[in-house]
Amino acid sequence: MKSLIDEWEYVSRSTYSRLIFIGPLVAALFFGLMFSQNQISESPVVVIDEDHSSYSRHLITQINASPYMNVTNVYASRLNPEILLANEQAVAVIMLPKQLELLQQQEISANIGILMDNTMPSGLTGIRTAIQEVIQTENMTLSMTRLIQKGMDGQTSKGLASPLSLQQRMLFNPTSSYVGFMVLGFVNIVVLMITTSAAGAIVPRLRHEGKLFANGKSPYHIWIRSVPYAVMSSISLLLCYGLLKQVGGMRFEAEPYLFIIPLLVYALALSLMGLLIGYSAKDLSKVNSRTNFIVYPSFLATGIQLTPLALPEPFQISAWVLPLNWLNRLIRGMALRDGVLTAYSQELGALLIIIGVMSLFIGLLVLREAGKAYSSRESLVNSDVLPSSS
Repeated sequence: MKSLIDEWEYVSRSTYSRLIFIGPLVAALFFGLMFSQNQISESPVVVIDEDHSSYSRHLITQINASPYMNVTNVYASRLNPEILLANEQAVAVIMLPKQLELLQQQEISANIGILMDNTMPSGLTGIRTAIQEVIQTENMTLSMTRLIQKGMDGQTSKGLASPLSLQQRMLFNPTSSYVGFMVLGFVNIVVLMITTSAAGAIVPRLRHEGKLFANGKSPYHIWIRSVPYAVMSSISLLLCYGLLKQVGGMRFEAEPYLFIIPLLVYALALSLMGLLIGYSAKDLSKVNSRTNFIVYPSFLATGIQLTPLALPEPFQISAWVLPLNWLNRLIRGMALRDGVLTAYSQELGALLIIIGVMSLFIGLLVLREAGKAYSSRESLVNSDVLPSSS
């Protein structure tokens, strides 16, 4: 208990107590405001209309009416698409061919081209779906009109023109907001960097001050010092999630008093991992470079910007040792999907296993160093006794 009190006193005096709250909250506020309106509702497109007919103008109106596309310019003759897309004034070029209206009247199929700039795939989020919806709706309208003209009633013509209709719903993140995954990931990474660096500096600091075994040689005295960092990290994360909910409109359905449980488990696993990584560092300057072995894989492989399903299976398995992987899964499950705590025993169990493994290795390192310190002290005592006895 003396070690815990001593560490709390150090934490309260250090910059960590301010940095762990200010850093993530600033990141949550900044990125939350930046991406609060991130939905690309109207991507700019240009149309090359070679038909110049009333039907082509009707199609252009339908395209412009889509919530995903905004027709910025209409050109009367064919131009090089690379020129139109060069200055990023548009992300797609839609080409309406000559004799489009004539072919439509003659009930002959016509090809409409769409050329999309895929250098920034996120800008094309809704264009593919939108253009397909416009064409599908137009095809069904034309087919039903022709069938009705041939004497069929509306219901029968609809059954022939469109026997199956698709109704889709986007669950949990219907607006594809970045706040629920990318911004949240940035905040988690900021907390991870600050916590692992601070926890990793515990043993080098104590060793430098000559206080590593001041309260005893039990690994418990070192292990308990990670608790203040876990508690403060958990509180900081919960405050950041609340800020993102208010500022960025993030979906967060879990009850805070329940979600604090996985947060505490995660933060303890993270603090112990930082403690283990920094244990053998010779000085504090080397701790930060070692924490990069946690930060970079956590950013790439735990589902912050890219779903883990897009990674090869070996990379997915390697992410199991990272505490952030399980926190992200808990967030997606409990916070975004409104899952109950008991449904995520696998994620909590994985974090508990990480805590157990980290504790085991820390204990072995502490006992090993304590044994060496005891042996060196015995050697000094013996060397002092031998001359005096002679």
